[in-house]
Amino acid sequence: MNDITADTPQPVPLLEDDRLDALFEFLDSERVSEEALDLFGAHGLLTALAISTVSHDRDERHALIFDTTPDFESNQQRQETLDALDALLTNAVEVFENGNIPDLPFDLEFEDSGEDDEEHPVRLWCAGFMEGVFLDEAAWFGAQEETAAELLLPFMTLSGLFDEEDPELAALGQQPTEATRLAGQLAELTLDLYLLQRAPVEKPTPAASKGKNPKGKSGSKGKSRGPGKRH
Repeated sequence: MNDITADTPQPVPLLEDDRLDALFEFLDSERVSEEALDLFGAHGLLTALAISTVSHDRDERHALIFDTTPDFESNQQRQETLDALDALLTNAVEVFENGNIPDLPFDLEFEDSGEDDEEHPVRLWCAGFMEGVFLDEAAWFGAQEETAAELLLPFMTLSGLFDEEDPELAALGQQPTEATRLAGQLAELTLDLYLLQRAPVEKPTPAASKGKNPKGKSGSKGKSRGPGKRH
């Protein structure tokens, strides 16, 4: 057995498999708007909201996910669905507070099939994540804009949201090998972003700074695959 140090971030699921599957089926159903986020987008959005220092109340979070009020089959289904979304957010905060990383509930690999992969779960998740960033841009970038932008670059590249305005970024994200490499960084980058949001800004001392030069709508319902890694 390999020894794992206490400082090594461990991947932790944000929701139990049965609740994740039920949430996937509901968000993929006709009971929600075509503009609603699917499971992957919702998971990305809530992960971003867990990182942000700006709080959003329950109704606002649910409105961001559903777009319009879903046609719940029963009060029980409504309660279970909303509770699952709330638990996902709460668990994400706990995971980050413990110095761990979220276990992303989908395959991170991009295949060189030549087919359009806009509905790849990674792209939908990153688009949802970036939607959470757009809500509170001032807080995300703040006094450490350059570092935040660097950490967010893989999310931006894979989300597909910037393809039209940045063809170079789009081309990078469309290369299967590079996209897979970037996708493999996402979970650890979420912890880096969480720590960046909460780390005090340290002003360099004169001795330390001497001689240094200063440096100059997410995807809607995806139909590609279920949430688990059980392929």
